Amino acid sequence: MIPRRIVLQLTSLPVHLAVIMDGNGRWATSRGLTRSEGHRAGTKTARKVVTECRKLGIRHLTLYTFSKENWGRPKEEISFLFDLLKRFLTNELSLLLEQDIRLNILGEINELPLATRKVLQHVMTTTNDCASMTLNLALNYSSRDEIVRAARLLAEAETPPAEFTEEALANRLYTAGQPDPDLIIRTSGEQRLSNYLLFQAAYAEFYFTDTLWPDFDETELHKALETYAGRKRRFGKTGEQAEQDT
Repeated sequence: MIPRRIVLQLTSLPVHLAVIMDGNGRWATSRGLTRSEGHRAGTKTARKVVTECRKLGIRHLTLYTFSKENWGRPKEEISFLFDLLKRFLTNELSLLLEQDIRLNILGEINELPLATRKVLQHVMTTTNDCASMTLNLALNYSSRDEIVRAARLLAEAETPPAEFTEEALANRLYTAGQPDPDLIIRTSGEQRLSNYLLFQAAYAEFYFTDTLWPDFDETELHKALETYAGRKRRFGKTGEQAEQDT
């Protein structure tokens, strides 16, 4: 059951929730299954989390789906992951439309396999007018590359040094036009960002859990949101200053 406090106080929810979905392989290994089965189970969890976030009223959800570093995995696993992604998006398109969820991609989409790009472009185009929630998939993503890319765009536009500001850089990131993440969740017990939203995470709250991603259900999500709701965000200010601003 959703905690009553969260239902009544929507302002205590993150506007933008980002998740590092970790632990599919370990989940599978612990059960004597293949890594592919772990990834398949992980997509089911992703569906639950997307649906629950939409129900709660979270406006932006970002899922770390495939990093540039992940290209170092076995080719068979990579091929399976992209096939799984294609099937997932094709099957869930009707749900995205029904729930008014827009799909957006963070990362170098042009470097992905052609068949995957076609599905992604179709789903993004079809859901472009959806406005209740934005689902960002960080796909072929590297935060350091993202920052370098934004700086290059500024340089190519011959931006005067005086106009090279944080806002100017932010407007050229993949997340341009969206708020920075308020809360970042990482599953499976790891406690690092792994090259994820480094610029955007400057004042994000973090929640780490030992729960493996396939086991991260609605109850686990509520635990993270309860923890977030109980924190006081100061953004570098003293406690008294933060209180005056609220």
